[in-house]
Amino acid sequence: MRFLDRGEGEGTCLTYAGLDRQARLWAAELLARGARGQTVLLVYPPGLPFVIGFWACLYAGAIAVPTPFITPARSAPRIAAIAADARPRLVLCSAALAAEATIRDAVAALRPDLDWIATDGPAPAGDPPQPEPPQPEDPAFLQYTSGSTADPRGVIVTQSNLIANMEMIRRAFGHDSTTRMVSWLPLFHDMGLVGGMLQPLYLGAETVLMAPMEFIQRPLRWLQAIARHRATSSGGPNFAYALCAERLRPEQIEGLDLSSWRVAFLRRRTRPGRGSAPLRRPSCPGGL
Repeated sequence: MRFLDRGEGEGTCLTYAGLDRQARLWAAELLARGARGQTVLLVYPPGLPFVIGFWACLYAGAIAVPTPFITPARSAPRIAAIAADARPRLVLCSAALAAEATIRDAVAALRPDLDWIATDGPAPAGDPPQPEPPQPEDPAFLQYTSGSTADPRGVIVTQSNLIANMEMIRRAFGHDSTTRMVSWLPLFHDMGLVGGMLQPLYLGAETVLMAPMEFIQRPLRWLQAIARHRATSSGGPNFAYALCAERLRPEQIEGLDLSSWRVAFLRRRTRPGRGSAPLRRPSCPGGL
């Protein structure tokens, strides 16, 4: 897995072995703090520490609760509302956000007893334990709505729910271990979390991630990442394709090689803010 700083270049890498070891070390910390079977709030900016924190929860048998992060001021009310509803045991976060008064104060007003653990520094020392295999009915994570039109509402996704979804996506898109993915979709959102982060790990494949804002500010970065890293599968909501069509000039995409892009998936909103159609595979396999 790679995360592209500023949406460009080779990015920061995380191997399967590195993810496994770091997640197990942080899982041991969660277990020591009594987090098994409890909800754990994830408060991160886009990046690989979120991935490690999420998997630490899975390894510890804790219930990960991803939260939306855009900016501290915009995100604090939603994160606080989720914390009040989910009643987490503790918070996993980045060091920068652990020290961010806007978010901490908003959460503390509703849950003053929470411990905040920054996981983007060195992992705890020791021999990481082997995780216990989960049961199909065990919760995998707690997914909340965005809260943009009402208070965030949570839905438990079980281990069997998640595996069924992973397998459905694999079959529908023709994914396998040779798939290479690029995703700018937010990791707190279903499409980015399940499709952009969990699907390639389920496949044993490679994925390249970038922050959503890096794409919004410069849509060309998405297409350049697909070309540079020879992605075979990538997609997003219909507005992402529209943004590329509206903002990109012919001279910007001249010579851009998208021939590796075999699956360009689309989530289309039927009406703004009124739900969406399911992911679909386009009839044309060549990309855009």
